Amino acid sequence: MRFFKTGKSIKSHPIAEKKENKQLDNNILWQETGISDWESGYIESLISQERFNKEVLRFLQDHKMLSSKEMYEQLPFGNKHWNENPDKKTINAMVLQGCVALKKSSSTGMIFVHLMKEQTVRAISVPEVEFSVIGPKEAFNEALETNLVLIQKRLPTSALQIELIEIGLRTKTKVAVLYLKDVANEQNVKTLKDRLAGIEYDHILDSSYLIQMIEDNKMSIFPQFIDTERPDRIVASLIEGKVAFITQGSPHGVYGPVSILEFFSAFDDYFVSWHIASLFRLMRMVAVFFSIFATPLYVSVITYHPELIPDDLLTTLTTSRTDIPFPPVLEALFLELTIELLREAGARLPTKVGQTIGIVGGIVIGTASVEAGLTSNVLLIIVALSALASFTTPVYRMSNAIRLVRFPMIILSGFWGLLSLTLGLMMIISHLLALTSLGRPYLAPIYPPRLSDWKDSFVRLPFYVQKERPKQLKVKEKRKMSWWKKRDIDEFE
Repeated sequence: MRFFKTGKSIKSHPIAEKKENKQLDNNILWQETGISDWESGYIESLISQERFNKEVLRFLQDHKMLSSKEMYEQLPFGNKHWNENPDKKTINAMVLQGCVALKKSSSTGMIFVHLMKEQTVRAISVPEVEFSVIGPKEAFNEALETNLVLIQKRLPTSALQIELIEIGLRTKTKVAVLYLKDVANEQNVKTLKDRLAGIEYDHILDSSYLIQMIEDNKMSIFPQFIDTERPDRIVASLIEGKVAFITQGSPHGVYGPVSILEFFSAFDDYFVSWHIASLFRLMRMVAVFFSIFATPLYVSVITYHPELIPDDLLTTLTTSRTDIPFPPVLEALFLELTIELLREAGARLPTKVGQTIGIVGGIVIGTASVEAGLTSNVLLIIVALSALASFTTPVYRMSNAIRLVRFPMIILSGFWGLLSLTLGLMMIISHLLALTSLGRPYLAPIYPPRLSDWKDSFVRLPFYVQKERPKQLKVKEKRKMSWWKKRDIDEFE
């Protein structure tokens, strides 16, 4: 960080005429040159040097006899600040934000002009994780200002509140909290802001850091917030009465409170017919249950309850396991771990190589393990279908939780069969009943039962049926459709 005394010649100003440097706190360097007795300080890598030379120095040259206060009042900049007697900490903070500090030697007051360089950011692109065939094709990027614009242009209302919070003792990361003032529950807003404001951590590099720090139950594997790369999904959540936040440097927005059923709702469900959307949503929920319980059920039935298998199917299963030297539980764990290794390898390698590893590796390893007599072909099919079913979950964080839950369920099924599998299911349900999101029930509207909220939970009914916002959010404005009447064509004339 360098402080300069501005010279009479604009061209020779910044770094060319170094005289005596004086080291202060945080690497601030003072350097003598001189336009009258004006001094300036900034960090070269943060400010626009061209604007500083052409605008700030030229103005100082033309008005060098003005006092500090008069100069502040006449400077043609909108983003400027005045401090009558700043300390070193204040100067450091402002300069680190991309400001130029201007001061006259005979005055204690200091002017700060924001001249941050234009940052190079990734262009607005198509959503990669939450891609939809129908609907908007814009996704967030890493620039906070751009993300806020994407939301504001979809929600042009004065009720939209945006409050900035600075988090990170060293990174000073900006976080924007968004909500609709006339809709959102004040308790939800206060809870989220208090949790964010209470974070004291050196660096916040992504919204994922904040999610883990503000969740109600930090020991749970189930996510209690939904993060999305789609601005339209954030806007829809705000209209519902939820609270959202966007982090500087993160291409994802986060909103809450949420219920577990929302994790199985893809946003493009609202862009297609309600019949198709309801069918797809039910398919996802069935796929989740299949992904968690298919392999454990196979292990428990084969190990402890063969009498439950029909005779025709029992012959096929017996033949497939004739030469297998391992018990079903070890066989299932081996295949599940193999699938996870292939998935992790495919995710870490470059895109084209990862796709090849995932497809070819799965075929080669699966075929080789069956031919070598390490696994049965029936279990291989079940494990593959379970892995495929886990991909149907629209939210990536919930997909990871489902993948993790399968392993303890397989281990439990190897102990006492269906009894331990039932105990495992009861433990999961008990845990979900105790979970909350920003203090709201995680299993709503299943428990506590809110039948009116079922119109957009397991299925999605037509829009004209969904006249009210979810009761679990306890919003200020309950109705989101004030009037609806089906009219015949002759009534439009």
